[in-house]
Amino acid sequence: MFVAEILKTKGDAVISIAPEQTVANACAALEERRVGALVVCDGDRVAGVFSERDVVRALAADGGAALGRPVADYMTAKVIFAEPREEMSALMSRMTDRRIRHLPVLEGERLIGVISIGDVVKCQIAEHAKEADSLRSYIAG
Repeated sequence: MFVAEILKTKGDAVISIAPEQTVANACAALEERRVGALVVCDGDRVAGVFSERDVVRALAADGGAALGRPVADYMTAKVIFAEPREEMSALMSRMTDRRIRHLPVLEGERLIGVISIGDVVKCQIAEHAKEADSLRSYIAG
């Protein structure tokens, strides 16, 4: 299955935040939207990803003062992207090897969605269930 197919099912909504927004604002958005990461966008450009891990690292480094500082100070700036035509198996390997839980999806220069490790696992489970059903039908028929 390809990334584009997952985005068709899950939707292409991207929850983003500006780099100058505070960590407190980011935490509120993470909680309100019930997501694990925000894409940090500087205009139309992806500047980074700010995740729950980044919150923990910020608090460990600077304590409560981190909440008033900009997201840009703590975001993951070296972003690994996915492309719509990539296979989910390739994403699973990349995400596992690099310990990444969220990948923004770019089509050319345009941000078209985000794939999470949960999306990848859900896809793998669905594919295995489909394969098992096919084998059961083959054996029974």
